[in-house]
Amino acid sequence: MPTQANQPLGDGYQLRNYRILKVLSCGGFSIVYLAHDENDVPVAIKEYLPSSLALRSEGAVLPAIAEENLATFRYGMKCFFEEGKSLAGLSHNNVVRVLNFFRANETAYLVMRYERGRTLQEHIQHHRGSIKEAFIRRIFTLLLNGLREVHTNKLLHLDIKPANIYIRNDGSPVLIDFGAARQTLTEEATRLNPMYTRGFASPEQYYQRELLGPWSDIYSVGASMYCCLAGAAPPAADQRLDNDKYVSARKLWGGKYSDQLLETIDWCLRLDHLRRPQSVFALQKVLMGERDAIVTLTSRTADFRDMVLKLAGWRGGR
Repeated sequence: MPTQANQPLGDGYQLRNYRILKVLSCGGFSIVYLAHDENDVPVAIKEYLPSSLALRSEGAVLPAIAEENLATFRYGMKCFFEEGKSLAGLSHNNVVRVLNFFRANETAYLVMRYERGRTLQEHIQHHRGSIKEAFIRRIFTLLLNGLREVHTNKLLHLDIKPANIYIRNDGSPVLIDFGAARQTLTEEATRLNPMYTRGFASPEQYYQRELLGPWSDIYSVGASMYCCLAGAAPPAADQRLDNDKYVSARKLWGGKYSDQLLETIDWCLRLDHLRRPQSVFALQKVLMGERDAIVTLTSRTADFRDMVLKLAGWRGGR
């Protein structure tokens, strides 16, 4: 189905106790607005509106949904709403704060704390080829604190990339725009366009969703670190499975960055999910300077194999 051009709600529109000021971003799955609450506190509001299923025309408020798309649209909205409910239970400095979630206009909305700063993607574009190792280690070590909290709550992000890593004005990173609901919608409605980001999505997001786990987000973290060095994503995982032309980070940037950092990136980007770090904690140990962590933890991978394959309950992996 061709993608439709959805029109956002108009500037000044009153959505419950929030007044919309402008559109912050508009994608194939949702629209994000800047709004003010009743106390004039700025918030970001994310509206569920997949363009392959629903169409809102100029001046309209309610989306038009074809009968054959209605069940899929409602299922995706349920997943979106449940994800918001789960995220609202998280309170961590390095994870986007969901303040409210509700249904209105025949769709669903997440209200998030509005952060001031810029994305890591914008930082990479501005500092192309000159990002320091100390910056990479600091940003990702802090970000992994937030990702640990996400995984502890049996959630997956499933869309980690520089555009979804926000760097506040104080230099602290925050993980935004979770993709688990989009992944679930894609799984249930295979006629929809894939809702993951090529180059950053793990191999199992393409073909073996039953294998999704913390290691899937860790692949995306590795791809994001790679992007800090290259200015672009590594080769897409589906292409690598067919004909792997990935050139190791150590070969590309040896001498410019430490071997340990480059080996860590290569470790995260292994195609076999069982040969990657199996937990955020394992990856953090390396980024914090424990030089033997890669060798030690990789050697234990075989011992984890049966346990890993039995893991269940990941909401993002269903």
